[in-house]
Amino acid sequence: MKTHNILCVVGTRPEAIKMAPVILALKAESWANVRVLATAQHRHMLDQVMSFFGIAPDIDLNIMRPNQALTTLTARLLLELDDVLQTGKPDVVLAQGDTTTVMTVALACFYHRIPFGHVEAGLRTWDMQNPFPEEANRVIAGRLARWHFAPTESSRQNLLREGVNDADIIVTGNTVIDALLMTASKEIELGIALDETKRLVLVTSHRRENFGEPFRNICRALRTLAERNADIQILYPVHPNPNVKDVAHEMLGNCSNIVLCEPLDYAPFVAAMKKAYLIISDSGGVQEEAPALGKPVLVLRDETERPEAVDMGVVKLVGPNFDRIVKEAQLLLDSPVAYQAMARGISPYGDGQGAQRIVAVLREHFA
Repeated sequence: MKTHNILCVVGTRPEAIKMAPVILALKAESWANVRVLATAQHRHMLDQVMSFFGIAPDIDLNIMRPNQALTTLTARLLLELDDVLQTGKPDVVLAQGDTTTVMTVALACFYHRIPFGHVEAGLRTWDMQNPFPEEANRVIAGRLARWHFAPTESSRQNLLREGVNDADIIVTGNTVIDALLMTASKEIELGIALDETKRLVLVTSHRRENFGEPFRNICRALRTLAERNADIQILYPVHPNPNVKDVAHEMLGNCSNIVLCEPLDYAPFVAAMKKAYLIISDSGGVQEEAPALGKPVLVLRDETERPEAVDMGVVKLVGPNFDRIVKEAQLLLDSPVAYQAMARGISPYGDGQGAQRIVAVLREHFA
């Protein structure tokens, strides 16, 4: 088989985590000439994941600017990608998820008539405003994709509902589980001094739709849980966005059993998940990863495009709602029965072979 040029695009930390197994699997193929493009929609958080997996970008757009509007980001990305696709002429472009990077990659590929493979295709809330702008991004990317690498059967059904050709949808499992299993098998130091006598509650919260009063409700709930439960320690790696960082430090900074820290690198974050008794998060990736590690997750959102874990009872939606967060977290802290019902160590999202299935589709296409 002759060599074919494949461009893999990553922009944010979650994209890097989920694309890393695909990039590494493609690099092991003799027929694939793989180039990696980083838009650097997240700069530092992207770099540390790429470094952990031993992947260096061949092209780095370094696209982010302080307080950059979505319209500006989109326009700049399209112009930069136009140059890359014209000069590089890849045979296939792959990107993952629902960021502005992914949406613009799909659109640029459409303009250049280059086949685009959408990794983690078919996630839907059916609400264009929630999450914003991610729901619109993935709908647009899905409309333009040549291959839809769906993580689950539920995602496949979403795509069929939108009229996507069944032959273009491949259920692969989510490559986040590939990355998680690769990482969790290693002994990794968390690098933060914690009280080992206390149960660890790991928190992440950064989503745009929770900015303002919803985020203040989340912080009030965390403070209440900390004050009512002397036997827990809350670890919260705080996102650098001022809408999150300033409020978190104002409301939680002086609570003795809440540890606020800088965002954790990917590997230490996996170590933190392994240590955690309970996870409270608005992260999509955490909803996928934590159940595979046997950790209950309370999701700080009213809707999720990842319903499989909710249906299986290992993830629960509580929204940015003070009463629901406190009630459901306290139940898991107090009731061994309720806890064990959610801590079953089952993953509806994959078996660690998602990247190999994606590679197999491309190998067959070129053969």
